[in-house]
Amino acid sequence: MQDLIKKAGQVKLLVMDVDGVLSNGQIIYDANGTETKAFSVQDGVGVKSLARYGILTAIITGRSSPMVNKRATEMGVDYVIQGRDDKLIALNELLSTLDIDITDCAYMGDDLPDIKAMQSVGFAATVSNAHSEVINRSDMVTTRAGGTGAVREVCDLILKGHGHYQDFIAHYTLDSTQTQANIQDNLS
Repeated sequence: MQDLIKKAGQVKLLVMDVDGVLSNGQIIYDANGTETKAFSVQDGVGVKSLARYGILTAIITGRSSPMVNKRATEMGVDYVIQGRDDKLIALNELLSTLDIDITDCAYMGDDLPDIKAMQSVGFAATVSNAHSEVINRSDMVTTRAGGTGAVREVCDLILKGHGHYQDFIAHYTLDSTQTQANIQDNLS
C-alpha cells in the first residue's frame, strides 16, 4: 500500500472517464428520448478536494453529453474532452497544452477504450466492476463500483500521497484538541 500511496503522490493531473467511472455506466432514456445519468456526490467532493491542493482534473470520454459538462462544472473539473474514441491521443493533446509529463498523470477508466491511456500514465486506476483486461493493467482497483464513490477512493489516495489527506479531513471534523477546547469555552 505504501508504494501505491507514493505513486499517487506524483500525480499532478487526474483524468477520468465518465460512463462506468463517474457514472454507473448505464444510459437511461426517458419516454421523450432524453438521456439521463446518475453521478455520485462523494466523487464530487473528492474531485473538489484535489482542486483545493492544486491537483488538476480532466474528463476524457468517448461520448458527448450536455450532462457531462454540467456535472464537470459542478465539480470544478479543469478540462473536459468529449466525443473522443482514442483517449490516448486526446490525453497527449491535452498534455501538449500543459506543463505536465504523462508519467505525472493518473488515469481512471473501466473499459477497453481506456487501456492505452492507462498504460501510458504514471498511475492507472479502475473500478471494481471494470472489464477484466482493464483490471489486469491497473495499479489500483477501487472497492466501489463506477458511479458509487470509486473516484473518491482515488482522490483520497492522491491526497494521502501528497500529504494533504489529514488536512482535508480536518475541514470537516471537530477532532482537533483546539476545536474541542473552543466548543467547551462556548458552552461555559
